[in-house]
Amino acid sequence: MARRCGVYRIDRVVVHKSRREMVLLCGESVVRSYRVALGRDPLGHKEREGDGRTPEGRYIIDRRNPNSKYHLSLHVSYPNDADVEQARAAGVDPGGDIMIHGVKPGVVHPDHDWTQGCIAVTDAEVDEIWDLVADGTPIEILT
Repeated sequence: MARRCGVYRIDRVVVHKSRREMVLLCGESVVRSYRVALGRDPLGHKEREGDGRTPEGRYIIDRRNPNSKYHLSLHVSYPNDADVEQARAAGVDPGGDIMIHGVKPGVVHPDHDWTQGCIAVTDAEVDEIWDLVADGTPIEILT
């Protein structure tokens, strides 16, 4: 039986950091694809607060902020238990507040990575993502 993918029917979000791409999926079908900007030092998994890296792993979209300074934002559930344990073992703060959000005020879409570890799209794109992705949707961030 075919799935129906309408508003709030996206099954998962996948970010391919090396391709600077985020896709919204319904089953194995790509519903939407976006070019993204990442943390200012995007190579590797986020290890600590302030490292400028976008985390890698499996998380969920667990809340949203309609009053974000970056237009709108959807929160990624980083850090998970493994991230917290890894940071604890290294004696550092794992950080947090990783979001999918719009761009800096006055910027259409940067051609470089600039966030503190978040995933940035255009304001029009985050409007669309806001409508398509429900809280509780899994997000996988890959290298």
